[in-house]
Amino acid sequence: MPCIGYEDHDFRPAALAIIDKANDICAAYGRQGFDLTLRQLYYQFVSRDLIPNSLQSYKRLGSIVNNARMAGLLDWSYIVDRTRDLESNPHWSSPARLMVGAAQGYGQDLWADQPTRVEVWIEKDALAGVIEGVCTRNDVAYFSCRGYTSQSEMWVAAQRHLRYEDQGQDVLVLHLGDHDPSGIDMTRDIGKRLDVFGASTNVQRIALNRDQVDQYRPPPNPAKLTDSRAEGYIALHGRSSWELDALSPQVLDDLIDRFIEANRVDDLWQAAVAEQERGRTLITEAADRWDEVVDFLEQ
Repeated sequence: MPCIGYEDHDFRPAALAIIDKANDICAAYGRQGFDLTLRQLYYQFVSRDLIPNSLQSYKRLGSIVNNARMAGLLDWSYIVDRTRDLESNPHWSSPARLMVGAAQGYGQDLWADQPTRVEVWIEKDALAGVIEGVCTRNDVAYFSCRGYTSQSEMWVAAQRHLRYEDQGQDVLVLHLGDHDPSGIDMTRDIGKRLDVFGASTNVQRIALNRDQVDQYRPPPNPAKLTDSRAEGYIALHGRSSWELDALSPQVLDDLIDRFIEANRVDDLWQAAVAEQERGRTLITEAADRWDEVVDFLEQ
């Protein structure tokens, strides 16, 4: 993995200790197939009682991580920014290579015959990359709400859900958000607005819930007293709030996987997967015999 230095930095022993621990944490998650945002790495430090939970600590960690990367002491691939991506057209070296890629990417709608259609909605765009893997391997659509979902996107979602209903499917949205006044209210808001647009969608909040806070003990933050929903929240949960980012990627992956499987008929799923594999095999065979395909078409 790339540790490439571009600048010289004279690190104090305390900073070097943080860099060593950051490498250990990131490498451990990398072995599980996960990368981390700076915010997630920060919460891993806080949850291990390595640094205090404060804005000053977050900024200091960010500065040390940045300097460590520039000095070649921290792998560039360990920390990611999931809110910014370069978009470009796909390219292939030959039609045969396109066919190989098509075989790998060929997918049928594995939920078409299921009685329930599942979607995963998450409050934060920065966590979309964390849920991408579990949703992709389960052929489940996922959506970053970016806080309270816009009216336009909510209407589009309702129309999509109505189409599923017309096909005889129930629709279930698994929602994940922060445990704070607005984060909890967002689950209610999603269900209410989908209902206004005529969709009978079942919205189920699967994280972050109070039992998970008690189980995983993520670092607390003060509840935002300026939030209009703070009074009701504090009456139920006290003055602390907790961010979804503080749960490890593996915990979120396992949680979503468990809820998806619980709402899926396994026999129907296995039959759909087998049919999809047959399609991939046919495309692969065409790619392997591409010269014969070309000769046939040219004749």
